[in-house]
Amino acid sequence: MSILSDELLVESYYKAIELQLEGEFIRLLLAEIRLRQLPLQ
Repeated sequence: MSILSDELLVESYYKAIELQLEGEFIRLLLAEIRLRQLPLQ
């Protein structure tokens, strides 16, 4: 996951929620966001 920029990762997370993608995918994105200690608004 380190290939994604922080900004793109957060945008992808919100888009995945908006599109109601699989929960496991959303959890994976969220785990990476937390690992990078990125703020969510």
